[in-house]
Amino acid sequence: MANKRWNDLSPAQRRTAVAVGVVETVLKVAMAVDLKRRPPEKVRGPKWLWGTATLVNSAGVIPVAYFLFGRVK
Repeated sequence: MANKRWNDLSPAQRRTAVAVGVVETVLKVAMAVDLKRRPPEKVRGPKWLWGTATLVNSAGVIPVAYFLFGRVK
């Protein structure tokens, strides 16, 4: 199957792609801010590893995992 270009997408597909991108960006920014402010003893695992994980295009899975499992209350 050939890759689709932006112009080949329907308006609904374009809106979905933009919405997913915006949500992922917001989650990654929120995760980065939280990581920066949170002391290391309040994070499960090394902070540098969580920070590096934000570079992966994950459709928001990594930031959600951080907020659910990566922080110590």
